[in-house]
Amino acid sequence: MIAAAVAALAVLTAGCGAGGGTDDKPRPSASTGQATKPPSFVGVYSPETGTTVGTGMIISLDFTRHITDRAAVERGVSVTSVPPVEVTGHWFGDQRLDLRPARFWQPGTRVTLHLRLRGVMGTPGVRGVQSKDVAFSVGRDQHSTVDVLTHTMTVVRDGHLLRVLPISAGSDQHTTYNGIMMISEKYKVTRMNGSTVGFGGEYDIPDVPHAMRLTRSGTFVHGNYWSPPYVFGTRNVSHGCVGLRDRKGGGADTPAGWFYGQSIVGDTVEVVNSPDATVAPDNGMSGWNLSWPEWTAESAL
Repeated sequence: MIAAAVAALAVLTAGCGAGGGTDDKPRPSASTGQATKPPSFVGVYSPETGTTVGTGMIISLDFTRHITDRAAVERGVSVTSVPPVEVTGHWFGDQRLDLRPARFWQPGTRVTLHLRLRGVMGTPGVRGVQSKDVAFSVGRDQHSTVDVLTHTMTVVRDGHLLRVLPISAGSDQHTTYNGIMMISEKYKVTRMNGSTVGFGGEYDIPDVPHAMRLTRSGTFVHGNYWSPPYVFGTRNVSHGCVGLRDRKGGGADTPAGWFYGQSIVGDTVEVVNSPDATVAPDNGMSGWNLSWPEWTAESAL
Protein backbone atom coordinates (compact mmCIF):
# COMPACT_ATOMS: atom_id res chain seq x y z
CA MET A 1 0.00 0.00 0.00
CA ILE A 2 -0.15 -0.55 0.09
CA ALA A 3 3.44 0.46 0.35
CA ALA A 4 4.16 -2.84 2.02
CA ALA A 5 3.63 -4.88 -1.14
CA VAL A 6 4.49 -2.73 -4.11
CA ALA A 7 6.55 -5.57 -5.54
CA ALA A 8 3.47 -7.79 -5.64
CA LEU A 9 1.36 -5.68 -7.99
CA ALA A 10 -1.44 -7.65 -9.61
CA VAL A 11 -1.79 -7.55 -13.37
CA LEU A 12 -5.48 -6.80 -13.87
CA THR A 13 -7.47 -5.07 -16.59
CA ALA A 14 -8.29 -1.83 -14.76
CA GLY A 15 -5.65 0.75 -14.09
CA CYS A 16 -3.05 3.04 -15.56
CA GLY A 17 0.27 1.54 -14.58
CA ALA A 18 2.47 0.15 -11.88
CA GLY A 19 3.85 3.47 -10.78
CA GLY A 20 7.13 3.95 -9.01
CA GLY A 21 9.58 6.78 -9.16
CA THR A 22 10.22 9.93 -7.19
CA ASP A 23 7.91 9.89 -4.19
CA ASP A 24 7.61 11.66 -0.88
CA LYS A 25 6.66 8.87 1.49
CA PRO A 26 8.76 6.65 3.76
CA ARG A 27 9.53 3.13 2.64
CA PRO A 28 7.94 0.22 4.51
CA SER A 29 10.20 -1.66 6.81
CA ALA A 30 10.45 -4.72 8.99
CA SER A 31 12.42 -5.26 12.16
CA THR A 32 14.91 -7.49 10.35
CA GLY A 33 15.95 -7.93 6.77
CA GLN A 34 17.89 -11.17 7.19
CA ALA A 35 16.55 -14.70 7.25
CA THR A 36 17.44 -16.73 10.30
CA LYS A 37 17.96 -20.44 10.98
CA PRO A 38 15.54 -21.98 11.76
CA PRO A 39 13.31 -20.24 9.19
CA SER A 40 11.54 -17.10 10.37
CA PHE A 41 8.92 -14.63 9.21
CA VAL A 42 8.26 -10.93 9.60
CA GLY A 43 5.32 -8.70 8.85
CA VAL A 44 6.11 -5.84 6.48
CA TYR A 45 3.86 -3.09 7.73
CA SER A 46 2.26 0.17 6.75
CA PRO A 47 1.90 2.94 7.67
CA GLU A 48 5.44 3.74 8.70
CA THR A 49 6.27 4.84 12.23
CA GLY A 50 6.15 8.58 12.87
CA THR A 51 3.87 9.40 9.96
CA THR A 52 0.65 11.39 9.91
CA VAL A 53 -2.10 9.72 7.90
CA GLY A 54 -5.66 10.35 6.83
CA THR A 55 -8.74 9.17 8.69
CA GLY A 56 -9.28 6.35 6.17
CA MET A 57 -5.98 4.64 7.00
CA ILE A 58 -6.04 0.84 7.06
CA ILE A 59 -3.10 -0.83 8.79
CA SER A 60 -1.65 -3.61 6.67
CA LEU A 61 0.81 -6.43 7.31
CA ASP A 62 2.26 -8.53 4.51
CA PHE A 63 4.00 -11.59 5.92
CA THR A 64 7.13 -12.97 4.34
CA ARG A 65 5.92 -16.57 4.79
CA HIS A 66 2.60 -18.33 4.36
CA ILE A 67 0.80 -18.37 7.71
CA THR A 68 -1.07 -21.53 8.71
CA ASP A 69 -1.78 -20.61 12.34
CA ARG A 70 -3.56 -17.32 11.73
CA ALA A 71 -4.98 -17.15 15.24
CA ALA A 72 -1.54 -17.38 16.85
CA VAL A 73 -0.17 -14.66 14.59
CA GLU A 74 -3.19 -12.41 15.03
CA ARG A 75 -2.89 -12.72 18.81
CA GLY A 76 0.62 -11.34 18.40
CA VAL A 77 -0.68 -8.23 16.63
CA SER A 78 -2.67 -5.57 18.45
CA VAL A 79 -3.56 -1.91 18.05
CA THR A 80 -4.12 0.68 20.78
CA SER A 81 -5.14 4.28 20.35
CA VAL A 82 -5.87 7.55 22.14
CA PRO A 83 -8.82 7.99 22.21
CA PRO A 84 -9.45 4.24 22.41
CA VAL A 85 -11.31 2.52 19.58
CA GLU A 86 -11.91 -1.13 18.74
CA VAL A 87 -9.69 -2.34 15.90
CA THR A 88 -10.13 -5.78 14.32
CA GLY A 89 -8.07 -7.76 11.85
CA HIS A 90 -9.19 -9.22 8.52
CA TRP A 91 -7.18 -11.88 6.68
CA PHE A 92 -6.83 -11.73 2.91
CA GLY A 93 -5.36 -15.13 2.19
CA ASP A 94 -2.55 -16.54 4.33
CA GLN A 95 0.02 -13.74 3.97
CA ARG A 96 -1.88 -10.51 4.53
CA LEU A 97 -3.58 -9.17 7.64
CA ASP A 98 -5.30 -5.76 7.53
CA LEU A 99 -6.66 -3.94 10.58
CA ARG A 100 -9.18 -1.12 10.90
CA PRO A 101 -11.91 0.25 13.18
CA ALA A 102 -15.61 0.03 12.37
CA ARG A 103 -15.65 3.64 11.15
CA PHE A 104 -13.04 6.11 9.98
CA TRP A 105 -10.55 7.24 12.62
CA GLN A 106 -11.22 10.44 14.50
CA PRO A 107 -8.87 13.29 13.53
CA GLY A 108 -6.06 13.65 16.04
CA THR A 109 -6.08 10.01 17.13
CA ARG A 110 -2.70 8.62 18.18
CA VAL A 111 -2.32 4.98 17.14
CA THR A 112 0.22 2.30 18.03
CA LEU A 113 0.59 -1.02 16.25
CA HIS A 114 2.09 -3.59 18.64
CA LEU A 115 3.98 -6.43 16.98
CA ARG A 116 4.68 -9.23 19.44
CA LEU A 117 5.59 -11.95 16.98
CA ARG A 118 8.96 -13.03 18.31
CA GLY A 119 8.77 -16.76 18.94
CA VAL A 120 5.25 -17.10 17.51
CA MET A 121 5.03 -20.14 15.26
CA GLY A 122 3.18 -18.96 12.17
CA THR A 123 3.58 -22.24 10.34
CA PRO A 124 5.27 -25.48 11.44
CA GLY A 125 8.95 -24.81 11.99
CA VAL A 126 8.72 -21.10 11.14
CA ARG A 127 8.68 -18.53 13.94
CA GLY A 128 8.28 -14.79 14.02
CA VAL A 129 11.18 -12.53 15.00
CA GLN A 130 9.55 -9.11 15.50
CA SER A 131 8.90 -7.36 18.78
CA LYS A 132 8.33 -3.66 18.24
CA ASP A 133 5.83 -0.83 18.34
CA VAL A 134 4.87 1.34 15.38
CA ALA A 135 3.31 4.67 16.35
CA PHE A 136 1.58 7.06 13.96
CA SER A 137 -0.94 9.89 14.11
CA VAL A 138 -4.22 10.60 12.34
CA GLY A 139 -4.45 14.05 10.81
CA ARG A 140 -7.39 16.01 9.48
CA ASP A 141 -10.43 14.33 7.92
CA GLN A 142 -10.45 14.52 4.12
CA HIS A 143 -12.59 12.48 1.76
CA SER A 144 -13.09 12.99 -1.96
CA THR A 145 -15.89 11.74 -4.21
CA VAL A 146 -15.40 11.15 -7.92
CA ASP A 147 -18.65 11.22 -9.91
CA VAL A 148 -17.99 9.52 -13.23
CA LEU A 149 -21.23 10.83 -14.77
CA THR A 150 -20.62 14.49 -13.94
CA HIS A 151 -16.84 14.27 -14.48
CA THR A 152 -16.13 15.91 -11.13
CA MET A 153 -14.26 15.23 -7.91
CA THR A 154 -15.64 16.87 -4.77
CA VAL A 155 -13.06 17.37 -2.01
CA VAL A 156 -14.39 17.70 1.54
CA ARG A 157 -12.27 18.34 4.62
CA ASP A 158 -13.59 18.24 8.18
CA GLY A 159 -17.12 18.44 6.80
CA HIS A 160 -16.48 21.54 4.68
CA LEU A 161 -16.30 21.70 0.90
CA LEU A 162 -12.79 22.61 -0.26
CA ARG A 163 -13.17 22.41 -4.01
CA VAL A 164 -14.93 20.70 -6.91
CA LEU A 165 -12.41 19.64 -9.56
CA PRO A 166 -13.10 18.65 -13.19
CA ILE A 167 -11.79 15.15 -13.90
CA SER A 168 -11.61 12.53 -16.60
CA ALA A 169 -12.25 8.95 -15.50
CA GLY A 170 -12.04 5.63 -17.33
CA SER A 171 -13.42 5.34 -20.84
CA ASP A 172 -16.25 3.00 -21.80
CA GLN A 173 -13.62 0.43 -22.77
CA HIS A 174 -11.55 0.83 -19.59
CA THR A 175 -13.93 1.81 -16.81
CA THR A 176 -12.94 2.99 -13.34
CA TYR A 177 -13.83 0.88 -10.31
CA ASN A 178 -16.64 2.06 -8.08
CA GLY A 179 -16.16 2.14 -4.34
CA ILE A 180 -14.01 3.58 -1.58
CA MET A 181 -10.27 3.47 -2.24
CA MET A 182 -7.45 4.79 -0.08
CA ILE A 183 -4.44 6.81 -1.17
CA SER A 184 -1.55 4.50 -0.31
CA GLU A 185 1.37 6.12 -2.13
CA LYS A 186 2.27 9.54 -3.53
CA TYR A 187 4.68 10.14 -6.41
CA LYS A 188 5.63 13.60 -7.63
CA VAL A 189 6.62 11.96 -10.92
CA THR A 190 6.23 8.36 -12.03
CA ARG A 191 6.28 6.19 -15.12
CA MET A 192 3.07 4.51 -16.25
CA ASN A 193 3.47 1.65 -18.69
CA GLY A 194 0.41 -0.13 -20.07
CA SER A 195 2.28 -3.44 -20.30
CA THR A 196 2.39 -3.65 -16.48
CA VAL A 197 -1.41 -3.76 -16.18
CA GLY A 198 -2.43 -5.79 -19.19
CA PHE A 199 -2.70 -3.01 -21.80
CA GLY A 200 0.31 -4.03 -23.85
CA GLY A 201 1.91 -1.16 -25.70
CA GLU A 202 -1.11 1.16 -25.62
CA TYR A 203 0.85 3.74 -23.62
CA ASP A 204 4.17 4.32 -21.89
CA ILE A 205 4.39 7.72 -20.20
CA PRO A 206 7.70 8.23 -18.39
CA ASP A 207 6.82 11.40 -16.47
CA VAL A 208 3.26 11.26 -15.11
CA PRO A 209 3.02 14.06 -12.52
CA HIS A 210 1.28 14.14 -9.14
CA ALA A 211 0.35 10.45 -9.01
CA MET A 212 -1.45 8.95 -6.01
CA ARG A 213 -2.03 5.21 -5.89
CA LEU A 214 -5.53 3.91 -5.14
CA THR A 215 -5.21 0.18 -5.95
CA ARG A 216 -2.52 -2.44 -6.30
CA SER A 217 -3.76 -3.19 -9.80
CA GLY A 218 -2.74 0.26 -10.99
CA THR A 219 -5.58 2.73 -10.38
CA PHE A 220 -4.28 6.21 -9.59
CA VAL A 221 -5.43 9.77 -9.27
CA HIS A 222 -2.82 11.63 -11.30
CA GLY A 223 -1.99 14.69 -13.30
CA ASN A 224 -2.56 14.61 -17.05
CA TYR A 225 -0.76 17.03 -19.38
CA TRP A 226 -1.27 15.14 -22.66
CA SER A 227 -5.06 15.44 -23.00
CA PRO A 228 -6.68 18.67 -24.25
CA PRO A 229 -7.94 20.90 -21.41
CA TYR A 230 -11.58 20.58 -22.55
CA VAL A 231 -11.53 16.84 -21.71
CA PHE A 232 -11.57 17.50 -17.95
CA GLY A 233 -15.12 17.91 -16.78
CA THR A 234 -16.63 16.66 -20.02
CA ARG A 235 -15.25 13.27 -21.09
CA ASN A 236 -13.91 10.01 -19.67
CA VAL A 237 -10.87 8.98 -21.69
CA SER A 238 -8.45 7.19 -19.34
CA HIS A 239 -7.52 3.53 -18.92
CA GLY A 240 -9.23 3.45 -15.51
CA CYS A 241 -7.42 6.17 -13.60
CA VAL A 242 -8.82 9.49 -12.43
CA GLY A 243 -7.08 12.25 -14.37
CA LEU A 244 -6.72 15.88 -13.31
CA ARG A 245 -5.47 18.67 -15.55
CA ASP A 246 -1.76 19.32 -15.16
CA ARG A 247 1.21 20.49 -17.18
CA LYS A 248 4.36 18.67 -18.16
CA GLY A 249 6.66 18.50 -15.17
CA GLY A 250 3.74 19.15 -12.82
CA GLY A 251 2.43 22.48 -11.67
CA ALA A 252 1.56 23.34 -8.09
CA ASP A 253 -1.13 25.72 -9.33
CA THR A 254 -2.91 23.15 -11.53
CA PRO A 255 -5.88 21.08 -10.31
CA ALA A 256 -3.61 18.03 -10.06
CA GLY A 257 -0.93 19.95 -8.20
CA TRP A 258 -3.46 21.42 -5.80
CA PHE A 259 -5.01 18.05 -4.99
CA TYR A 260 -1.61 16.44 -4.56
CA GLY A 261 -0.62 19.13 -2.08
CA GLN A 262 -3.86 18.75 -0.14
CA SER A 263 -3.70 14.94 0.11
CA ILE A 264 -1.91 12.53 2.42
CA VAL A 265 -1.65 8.76 2.60
CA GLY A 266 -4.79 7.47 4.31
CA ASP A 267 -7.21 9.89 2.62
CA THR A 268 -10.04 8.15 0.78
CA VAL A 269 -11.35 8.64 -2.73
CA GLU A 270 -14.79 7.19 -3.45
CA VAL A 271 -15.87 6.61 -7.05
CA VAL A 272 -19.60 6.62 -7.82
CA ASN A 273 -21.75 6.23 -10.93
CA SER A 274 -19.25 4.16 -12.86
CA PRO A 275 -20.50 1.23 -14.95
CA ASP A 276 -17.74 -0.92 -13.43
CA ALA A 277 -18.00 -3.20 -10.40
CA THR A 278 -17.05 -2.20 -6.87
CA VAL A 279 -13.32 -2.53 -6.27
CA ALA A 280 -12.28 -5.73 -4.48
CA PRO A 281 -11.51 -5.08 -0.80
CA ASP A 282 -7.99 -6.53 -1.13
CA ASN A 283 -7.14 -4.46 -4.21
CA GLY A 284 -5.12 -1.82 -2.43
CA MET A 285 -6.52 -0.66 0.89
CA SER A 286 -10.16 -0.94 -0.17
CA GLY A 287 -11.49 -2.69 2.94
CA TRP A 288 -13.93 0.15 3.73
CA ASN A 289 -16.22 -1.38 1.11
CA LEU A 290 -16.92 -4.23 3.54
CA SER A 291 -19.50 -3.85 6.29
CA TRP A 292 -18.26 -4.29 9.86
CA PRO A 293 -19.79 -7.81 10.12
CA GLU A 294 -18.12 -8.75 6.83
CA TRP A 295 -14.83 -7.35 8.06
CA THR A 296 -14.83 -9.06 11.44
CA ALA A 297 -15.92 -12.40 9.92
CA GLU A 298 -12.41 -12.87 8.53
CA SER A 299 -10.64 -12.38 11.85
CA ALA A 300 -9.03 -15.56 13.14
CA LEU A 301 -9.88 -14.65 16.75
